[in-house]
Amino acid sequence: MPNLMLIEDELDIRLALTRALTERGHGVHALATGMAGLRDVVANPPDLVLLDLGLPDMDGTDVLRMLRAVSTVPVIVITARDDEADIVGILEAGADDYVVKPFGPDQLNARIRAVLRRGGPSGQEEPVVVGRLRIDPRRRLTWLDGEPLPLSRKEFDLLLYLARRPEEVVPKSTLLAEVWNQPYGGADKTVDVHLSWLRRKLGESAAHPRYLYNVRGVGLKLVDPEA
Repeated sequence: MPNLMLIEDELDIRLALTRALTERGHGVHALATGMAGLRDVVANPPDLVLLDLGLPDMDGTDVLRMLRAVSTVPVIVITARDDEADIVGILEAGADDYVVKPFGPDQLNARIRAVLRRGGPSGQEEPVVVGRLRIDPRRRLTWLDGEPLPLSRKEFDLLLYLARRPEEVVPKSTLLAEVWNQPYGGADKTVDVHLSWLRRKLGESAAHPRYLYNVRGVGLKLVDPEA
């Protein structure tokens, strides 16, 4: 049974969602403030977080950024904000999906299961090894030259996606669709920013790549530097 954390300040919505999701086979731990959610994510990590943006103690966007600093738990934002710029900003900040209120419980349940499935099949996979880079999809752990490599959730997802396709040039549009679930253009900077962070952690740069190569006008590829 998936364990969900619901961070929602409106009591009626919190109770209704808790009841509806429990009836659909989820365990739900409901909280009313962002700070309480942050504390509980660290103390008792859930399988997925449902995060409202209009919280009484802090904006949900700040909660999301703070969550991403300490955890790779999947996050679905639930909010009344429907501006496209807001949606893009939230996804770039690390949300896995975005649901605009009002919505039905069946739609939310389907989105929860879809996000959990994206992380689920990796649980049966063997570690992926490219050169001296080793990635364990099941435990979501990475090592470089035998040393643990701490990555954010999206950094890990990006690296794993490319490592599963060594030497294959992957367009940024494909990465946006597959890693960020954004099947539309205009946000290449999302890939560029995460790629910059990832390169820094791998001890390389765009000018002096080891694993990650940019093929101008085409996309990215990950290679074995020892091959």
